Amino acid sequence: MLIKRRAGWELPEIQATPESVFLNRRQLMAAGAGLIAGAALPGIAAAEAPDPTLDLYPAKRNETYKLDVPLTKAEDAANYNNFYEFGMSKDIVDASHRLATRPWSIEVDGMVDKPFEIGFDDLVRKLPLEERLYRFRCVEAWAMAVPWTGIPLKAFVAMAKPLSGAKYIRFETFLNPRVAPGQNQRWYPWPYVEGLTMAEAGNELPLLVTGIYGKPLPTQHGAPIRLITPWKYGFKSVKSIRRISFVAERPKTFWEALQASEYGFWANVNPAVPHPRWSQASEQVLGSRERRPTLIYNGYGEQVAGLYKGLEGEALFM
Repeated sequence: MLIKRRAGWELPEIQATPESVFLNRRQLMAAGAGLIAGAALPGIAAAEAPDPTLDLYPAKRNETYKLDVPLTKAEDAANYNNFYEFGMSKDIVDASHRLATRPWSIEVDGMVDKPFEIGFDDLVRKLPLEERLYRFRCVEAWAMAVPWTGIPLKAFVAMAKPLSGAKYIRFETFLNPRVAPGQNQRWYPWPYVEGLTMAEAGNELPLLVTGIYGKPLPTQHGAPIRLITPWKYGFKSVKSIRRISFVAERPKTFWEALQASEYGFWANVNPAVPHPRWSQASEQVLGSRERRPTLIYNGYGEQVAGLYKGLEGEALFM
């Protein structure tokens, strides 16, 4: 949402500071200022450092997941994002850079064999990463197709060892209003919360995403780790996850708490069921003028339709 260099007296050339020295000094000063800012305000990104997981990318592609539509251009996907923590417009790239993604840990609690906390950099080396090509459909009726890299959620669930009484998995994002100005808007039920049934979480499709286009995930996409559920509308794919809980009761999700009649728990893509304020029969392809028909379950019905037998009236949309 927030988008944010003199002439002087002539000197003999021999007295002029070499350009390389001048530039290096400026870079050093900028880095020092960033470090000071980061130390003063925890959670705010300081000077950029190399991502410690770069060696993991690009991950091997899982060829099971193919697309019948073209990939969205990386620059289009990178510059059109919903991330209400950083603003209500789609232009939140610069604002999202305030979020420090190191150090980052995920708390795993609730109905599990043994609650634990794990550092993100440890997690991505503990469970194998893979790349998948997925459709992505926003409830606002725009769509894209991108190569996500991540950990199959069902592999994470197996590692967490949930107890038999766990019926749902609850995801919670970070909470830091000093970094994310949107979180100062108290009419929103921060932090952002999403949830799946254990059956949905055990399906083959959900991915704990850590990268996109063969590189680590940038902040506007929900770095360092987010959820992707490609048969559901995009607001289910919670970003920047800090906590994962296994629970018996269905969690009240962020948008459901705000307006359940428009943004319910299930949020399965269905062209036959309109949003209360617009049709879902077609979708606008991001980065083009093309509009195409929306597919039931966003084209993933073969993989997920069986999850909703007996729930069709309730679960096909909201």
